[in-house]
Amino acid sequence: MTCADRPLPPAWGSWARRKKEDDMKTDTLRYRLLDAQLSLAREKERSVILLLTGHAVTHKGQVVNRLNHWLENRHTEVHALGPSSEEQSRPYWWRYWRRIPDRGRIGIFIHGWYGDALFARAERRLSAGAFHDRLEQIRHFEAELAAEGVVLLKLWNDIGRREQRHHLVELQQDPDRSWQAGPTEWQRHGQHAIIEAIGKTLRDDTEAPHAPWQRLSFREPGEQLSRVGRALLDVMEAPPDPPATTLAALPDELPGVPSLRRADAAVEERLDKAAYREDLARGQARLARNAREIARRRIPVVIAFEGHDAAGKGGSIHRVTAALDARQYRVHRIGAPSDEELALPWGWRFWRRLPVDGRIAIFDRSWYGRVLVERVEKLASKAEWQRAYGEIRHFEQQLLEHGGVLIKVFLAIEKDEQLRRFEARADTPHKRHKLTDEDWRNRERWDDYQRAIDEMFARTHAPGAEWSLVACDDKRRARLAVLEHVNERLEARLASAV
Repeated sequence: MTCADRPLPPAWGSWARRKKEDDMKTDTLRYRLLDAQLSLAREKERSVILLLTGHAVTHKGQVVNRLNHWLENRHTEVHALGPSSEEQSRPYWWRYWRRIPDRGRIGIFIHGWYGDALFARAERRLSAGAFHDRLEQIRHFEAELAAEGVVLLKLWNDIGRREQRHHLVELQQDPDRSWQAGPTEWQRHGQHAIIEAIGKTLRDDTEAPHAPWQRLSFREPGEQLSRVGRALLDVMEAPPDPPATTLAALPDELPGVPSLRRADAAVEERLDKAAYREDLARGQARLARNAREIARRRIPVVIAFEGHDAAGKGGSIHRVTAALDARQYRVHRIGAPSDEELALPWGWRFWRRLPVDGRIAIFDRSWYGRVLVERVEKLASKAEWQRAYGEIRHFEQQLLEHGGVLIKVFLAIEKDEQLRRFEARADTPHKRHKLTDEDWRNRERWDDYQRAIDEMFARTHAPGAEWSLVACDDKRRARLAVLEHVNERLEARLASAV
């Protein structure tokens, strides 16, 4: 009897059957995952973020590589990177906002924002207080994503210290895999107890119904891949949760909160043109000096212009930019969102336009459209615009914590003056393009806009993010007032940085 003719032992047959069953289960999981992903891409109602973090040498990279091979990678984005010099010159969350997947896509992050916090705290690059603040930022960030239709799957990869050491030694002794057991992995092994303790705090403080944690104990790569795949399938097949309706609490009362109802209605004599030109030249020269110093000290500046239609935003912005080096600033005119912007959380299009350190971003209309035109014209739901107050305050706080200057200007005119300007535009050939049907429609809802503006002031006027209300019935005085306010804010920031 030859070896080929000998019957296989019972144990071998049992192993073969189990392997065949496991392979069938794996194939079924893979096909279901692909089907769920293609449905996600076709419906474009949600996006998914899969985030893997935790202890070192737990097959995270290997699992992600194989999972990406299972999925249709035209609809998948994988991110495992350290901050670039460009990202370090912008507020911290900019690097993650720019990588949020479009609706219908899956974004996979290895460590991501949790790895940043975890390892910085383990290495004492973040103090206990700064770590606590970072976790609060994470909660805000994830709540905003979830409210905008982003599904979060957060997986913590566990491994015991002895098992981790055994695995590191095993990797080190394998010529083909020794690169996976480098100095960083051994450093993380030495920090195992610290990472375990910090990880528990991190998970406890960021656990939420919309962003729960799952812990995966160490397994061989194939089994780990199946567990990750099943978790991903569960969140893709689950029905979407309705967004919570929350209204941000009013911030602490600050002196000087502007209000259209309390605005001084006194009419000043219109400014003489010769006096205006002299004052304008002085204000612009002062601004040019301040802007050069801002650039030298690499301080980012964001200027947001809001106001009534025909109040003179364009003219005021032109008088500001005329004093600046064209290489230092950029004007962003914010209108209706593009198709690309509609496929992402609403804050994305503002985060992506933030300036690098030393540059100036000027917004001709801004993120405040969410609580003004989108609210009044019912382009955003009540839940969306009410939630936006807190999201806006959190966004602006990130700009300030990065060391930037935030200047918010609202240009206001009286209703009769607006009508006069509308009629003048209609009668002036080279200005007719500035007058649209939307302007007339907005005017019909004047009182609704007035209420929305005053609530916007009350809920978003905060230290470092104060509103300046500029009366614009006299365009010359208004332009000078804008220049004066911008100069004062820049000079205050420069004085505080000495």
